[in-house]
Amino acid sequence: MSLLIRNARILTLASSDAGARPRRGRALGDLGVIPHGEVLVVDDRIAAVGEKVDAPADAEVIEANGRVLLPGFVDCHTHACWAGDRLAEWEQKLRGVPYLEILKQGGGIHSTVRAVREATQKQLASGLRDRLQLMLREGTTTVEVKSGYGLSTEAELKMLRAIRRAGSEWAGTVVPTALLGHAFEGELDDYARMVVKEMLPEIAREFPGVAVDAFCERNAWSVEASVKLLEKARKHHPIRVHTDQFTSLGMVPEAIRLFARSADHLEAATKKDLVALAASETIGVILPATGFHTDQRYARAGFFVDQGGAVALATNCNPGTAPTHSMPLAIALAVRFCGLTSAEAIAAATVNAAAVLGLTDRGRIEAGLRADLVLLHHRDERQLAYELGGNPVELVVCGGCRV
Repeated sequence: MSLLIRNARILTLASSDAGARPRRGRALGDLGVIPHGEVLVVDDRIAAVGEKVDAPADAEVIEANGRVLLPGFVDCHTHACWAGDRLAEWEQKLRGVPYLEILKQGGGIHSTVRAVREATQKQLASGLRDRLQLMLREGTTTVEVKSGYGLSTEAELKMLRAIRRAGSEWAGTVVPTALLGHAFEGELDDYARMVVKEMLPEIAREFPGVAVDAFCERNAWSVEASVKLLEKARKHHPIRVHTDQFTSLGMVPEAIRLFARSADHLEAATKKDLVALAASETIGVILPATGFHTDQRYARAGFFVDQGGAVALATNCNPGTAPTHSMPLAIALAVRFCGLTSAEAIAAATVNAAAVLGLTDRGRIEAGLRADLVLLHHRDERQLAYELGGNPVELVVCGGCRV
């Protein structure tokens, strides 16, 4: 099957010297634009890109009419597998109750934990599949989905199996992450010891090589507990960390030392830690929908990029602090509140987000890569960040197929 998209403004995100590596500093804003070009897709791959390409006579033609064509969005940080809702908690927040106070009262993550434990694997997979379809309609073709609402070996495995099942039934790509250090029950030291000695080996047995994540924050996992888990996990797994969402506890230097694939959130990160992170191989993932919904605090991504850092952008889709599936909204918020330009936000949502997940075959429009493409309604990519609300996507090609 062949597909020819012609007369498009193509954002290739290609770079002759960077390849699949994350973009840093000024390079982040280079979108590799072909002002008037064509892309040929054969089966599930991009076969050719250029101002003019040779296409089979029987290729299906999509006329772009000068509209923007870019890689499919990669949402590299979500908690999109859950059960229940958090509407009562949201009303508390509107009345001024801080999130950490809600957490202390047994709300927040703990309310979702109860709902997830009561749900079947089939129900979890069905709910996730519905959310994935919504994401696809707005241009997201690759999604990372975390566990973390189980808090027992059995429930965490149930979540990961549901994530795997939903991914197998979806047109795009789902990348599971084992968020083993999220909340906890009882004493943290005892719970963390159980996770390292019992839960981690079981997860590794059934999901070898899955990324392992920890949420380091007050009333969640401490720096010490997070480090013990990640030091054990990194022997066989990529590692990631939630850090500095509300408070700077010293986890950023540990993430750098442990060669974590990413440090996510960073709203409360100090300038010193951002400078150090920028000089490291660890990618900073910003989640502006969280600040927009929760406390109006945002990561200083512009400063981070100015220091030469590699930044990625994600929705943090979850029922409590970021109830959105929209990468276009995340881009718009990152430009308004995090100091990124429109071009930088697009790169952060595509090529750099793919790097967070260790995926080298997407996030760019180049021959040989997976054919995940998004055609916008717009002829100027800045419109993607400028508009708020609505769906800017005209057409999605996922794995070479129109969806």
